[in-house]
Amino acid sequence: MATLIRTTFVKVVSPAQGGKIAGCTIIQKRDIMGKTLRESLPPRPPKPAPFDYVNKDYTWFRSLFDRTTHRLDENSKVVIVEGPVAAGKTQFASALAADLGMKHFPEANMDIHYIQQGVDLRTFNDRVPPDTRTFDHIDFNNCPNHRLAGNYQIMMYMARFSQYIDALAHLLNTGQGVVLERSPFSDFVFLEAMFSQKFLSKGVRSIYYELRGQTIEDLLRPHLVIYLDIPVDKVQEAIKKRGQKHEVCGKALTPAFLQEIERQYKNKYLRDISTHAELLVYDWTGGGEVEVVVEDIERLDFDQYVHRDEPKMKDWRLPREVEWSDQRMIFTNNKHIFMNLFNIPRTDVPELVTSADDMHAYTQVVYGDPKIRFLEGYNAEAGDTGIAMKNKMPKYTEYF
Repeated sequence: MATLIRTTFVKVVSPAQGGKIAGCTIIQKRDIMGKTLRESLPPRPPKPAPFDYVNKDYTWFRSLFDRTTHRLDENSKVVIVEGPVAAGKTQFASALAADLGMKHFPEANMDIHYIQQGVDLRTFNDRVPPDTRTFDHIDFNNCPNHRLAGNYQIMMYMARFSQYIDALAHLLNTGQGVVLERSPFSDFVFLEAMFSQKFLSKGVRSIYYELRGQTIEDLLRPHLVIYLDIPVDKVQEAIKKRGQKHEVCGKALTPAFLQEIERQYKNKYLRDISTHAELLVYDWTGGGEVEVVVEDIERLDFDQYVHRDEPKMKDWRLPREVEWSDQRMIFTNNKHIFMNLFNIPRTDVPELVTSADDMHAYTQVVYGDPKIRFLEGYNAEAGDTGIAMKNKMPKYTEYF
């Protein structure tokens, strides 16, 4: 069973403060409730149907009739699950989301960049110049000192950033809370671990933090972060037990690299995020029970942070409906604007620069393919119809 670690930056509610009386407090304060507690309550009036934010923009006119707060309830929150490699985050996050009635977002990966219109760009690697080939987590584990390792980590930050916007849009348009595995806020942990092992250069690190500095503050920070703590030696055992060849036989997941990940998590990330979000840290060496975590979550008082100068939950203290609608419009309609913030005029780091000749050769091969030559929905060769009558581009498409 998991053990809750008591530290200076984790608020722990003792069992004496819980019990049946605490249950009443939760209902009154509208804090997060698990499945068992929700089912014990009288039926509530139905909420408005989820808004189709994937295919439609949320406009000012729509905001007059479709109020954002009408869908929100005590479980309309952002929960992040963090932890080392092979800690069991996916299984835990999925089970936690099911108990809390939230949407589970598995950890972001390079597919967000490399799968375009159903085509995996990795299939072109044998026909494009080396500097333009794809480079994902498998490649990194096998060859962490590769020239493309720095570009990989920056693209991973972009993938997590993109997914987090999707999660915020989902919450604000449906009222359903979200559980994510890792987030853009913790991504620097891996950047620093890579830098400590000389897997990337000072130039890459400089550009990474420049990108992070002009993007991260635009996001709403999470309500709750859960860290599954496992010692490095047990992490190595878990990696071997999982048996993925690129992890077991690769050169990246060394004890020093894993130790630096743990150090960055505990000395930097957890301390920083705890000033904005609630934080629960568990000794997950032998695994744990989701029900125990849910009980701890139910004891947290999210509504105590009401003072205007209180940093915790500051991003979510929006007193007027118009402010909720504004945030909803931003994350529903403007993802392309957020992603354009990653275009910075820096050409001083060679490993992040592709030559014009190589890029031309790459474009000829990849975008010469009939399946991805045109935007999604506009490709007659792929079977799309009614193209002449279409006058709107896809809501958002990533091309990197």
